[in-house]
Amino acid sequence: MNLRRLTSLLLFGLVPSCLPMVTLAAVHTRKPPESDLASVDVRRASVDRALSLAKQDMPAALPDALPQPFNPTGFNRVMREERPVDNGAAAPPKALGDRELLAAIAAHITPSGTFSIGGVRRLQFSKKHIKVGDHLTVTHEGQDYILELTAIDATNFTLRLNREEITRPIKPAKNP
Repeated sequence: MNLRRLTSLLLFGLVPSCLPMVTLAAVHTRKPPESDLASVDVRRASVDRALSLAKQDMPAALPDALPQPFNPTGFNRVMREERPVDNGAAAPPKALGDRELLAAIAAHITPSGTFSIGGVRRLQFSKKHIKVGDHLTVTHEGQDYILELTAIDATNFTLRLNREEITRPIKPAKNP
């Protein structure tokens, strides 16, 4: 056999088997990385603080006699009725239903006229004007009511309160 050939076979045969040993030796010679974790003493102090914050104290005991919200004391007590003092003048009768209330309110609503813009008829109250579907807030006997304007024609207008409607004539104001 040729000596050259034998030498090359030995070299090529030994080199692959020695390569892992060389790489392992290089890995073990490196310095290990530093840890991102805090030291044991610092972690123990954090855990002790967390335990002290998470500790739950027992609440104070409730008193034996708590007030009952659905059955308060004196609930069944009979109240004496107070009668209004009659000064001799009878108070005007109050409106009983929506219809009577609407009639009483509508009697005080006096528009100054009607006009039309772009085919939409409007009801005019001095400087304010409203169209069909608009709401009108009226104060009657200290209480606010919201009326809806449901219809306007040449001589009449219709107002609605809840489900009741009333039609009133338009009486334009007189010019001096």
